[in-house]
Amino acid sequence: MTAAPISRPDDDVTAAQRIVRALSDAFSAKVVGQEHLRESLLIGLLTGGHILLESVPGLAKTTAARVLAESIDGVFRRIQCTPDLLPSDIIGTQVYDATTTSFVTQLGPVHANVVLLDEINRSGAKTQSAMLEAMEERQTTIAGTEYPIPEPSLVIATQNPVDQEGTYALSEAQTDRFLLKEIVRYPSPEEEVEVLSRRDAGLYDREHRTPPVAGLGDIRHLQRVARQVHMSRDLMLYASRLVGVTRDPGNYLPKQVARLVEYGASPRATIALCTSARALAVLSGRNHVIPGDIADLAHRVLQHRLILGFEAASAGVTADVVIDAALQSVRVP
Repeated sequence: MTAAPISRPDDDVTAAQRIVRALSDAFSAKVVGQEHLRESLLIGLLTGGHILLESVPGLAKTTAARVLAESIDGVFRRIQCTPDLLPSDIIGTQVYDATTTSFVTQLGPVHANVVLLDEINRSGAKTQSAMLEAMEERQTTIAGTEYPIPEPSLVIATQNPVDQEGTYALSEAQTDRFLLKEIVRYPSPEEEVEVLSRRDAGLYDREHRTPPVAGLGDIRHLQRVARQVHMSRDLMLYASRLVGVTRDPGNYLPKQVARLVEYGASPRATIALCTSARALAVLSGRNHVIPGDIADLAHRVLQHRLILGFEAASAGVTADVVIDAALQSVRVP
């Protein structure tokens, strides 16, 4: 009797790389440029984390989320957040069925593989809490019954940094639950012309769906591969020290920067940094993490977790300035 072959980490990464390449090609076929956005969404998919996007309207956030869902043959739902949006509009509710004289459960749009929460800061605090609880627990509770959210699941929340009228800012505890924050930039003139060319060719017509290039089982396999990526203890310590600098800036950062940091990042940031670094290694075709993975992700992991004093804006100091200083203060292993 011959024993079943044992898969090697290198083989797993090679197979994962083929899936990642197919997903990247499907994304690039519809979304022009935005390499950082593509990378962040794939990291969220591989880690089971959720992504917070910040940008003005019209930068292909909805298109990116829809393409990602279609490319993995998953269910996509878009929720337009408004001040009158109720928790039951998101998680679901019970509806009375007159034909059976009983209540029937209707699951809400959060029960999908890819959910886009458009302008999450326009919904009230109660609705935000219900959504973020579903994100964390991977389930919803309706009339005392628990309903699991299908795996893999990815929540992409967006917020507009310009128009703040009629919005409800996410609390620090809520933003801390997002794995990464991605600031979506404007495309270059050449990229805008390419968008126009693809639009003229009918690429964005409703009937022109993105064909699936992977299945939900493939994504679950990618998640297992990402968890098995080797990360040395020295690199874990590097990530922990990097986050620790934000908690004790007075001992590590220049005085003019340190005095503007009110609260640093929590241990959840260290976990997010290590988890996303493993996923980035898979995207890069490696079965091990390197220091550059941590440095590349530092801004996306930490920028929404730092709380700066009110003087920071007038001094021109942003979270990115603090993170740059932290990267310079910690020795790379």
